[in-house]
Amino acid sequence: MPIYVIKIDQPMIISVTEEFLLAYKKVKLLPDVLYTDQKKEFIVYSFIPGETHYNRGSKVEWMKILAKELFNHYEKVDKDIPWGRVNGIHRSSWSDFNQSSYESSKMNIGKLLPSEDHKRVELLVNILNTYHYQEEKYYLHGDTGVHNFVYSCNQLKGVIDPSPLIGPKIYDFTYAFCSSPDSLDLHTHFSSFSLWNGNASLTKEQLLNEVVFNYIPELACVLKFIRMILMVIWKHGRNGGSIFLVLTVTKACEYVENI
Repeated sequence: MPIYVIKIDQPMIISVTEEFLLAYKKVKLLPDVLYTDQKKEFIVYSFIPGETHYNRGSKVEWMKILAKELFNHYEKVDKDIPWGRVNGIHRSSWSDFNQSSYESSKMNIGKLLPSEDHKRVELLVNILNTYHYQEEKYYLHGDTGVHNFVYSCNQLKGVIDPSPLIGPKIYDFTYAFCSSPDSLDLHTHFSSFSLWNGNASLTKEQLLNEVVFNYIPELACVLKFIRMILMVIWKHGRNGGSIFLVLTVTKACEYVENI
């Protein structure tokens, strides 16, 4: 069995990964940082046995674990720190972050959704904006989906690959809930949320609106990925890459199924 993981990436990504893992080093779901290259070209952290995506067990159970062992440990940040991705574009408000996400998603989705549905989403964004003036800033993992959850024996054992974000805690909670197609029901949603400390200010209406909106960027992400895969298939298919083509289609189908 492996003992550690070596993550190689751009220095900025390695830096924010290290900072997040060290900031939350007491959170047992996260891997331990063992070594970071001085040039920030790679980082070494502890290996968490298991697999991502599959053999997840009950969603209500792993959502409860996330709420108690990760989300409840999130720390507030200073008001002067801007909203948004730590290594990305900074936003003056969370509403700006959502607006940018919506506009980008709208471009990727295009006419696959009728104009009436786009108008409904725009109205939903405006509704969410009425909540966000009272949101507090937290230091979030930022990519809490099943692709970054490690499962073993149908239980959640770890959370990997942070993409640190400054935002409200509801973002990571909603992202996790929407990241798999199973148990997308009110019982699972509200049962999981009930274990989250400091949730009194959020109404059920807001929780549902956050979930509905979260699916728009998810849909846009899937469509963008499919377009990329089709371009690769077309390129390699022309060059006789039949084996590569089959493997690529298989992986694409797995990706879409799990989003």
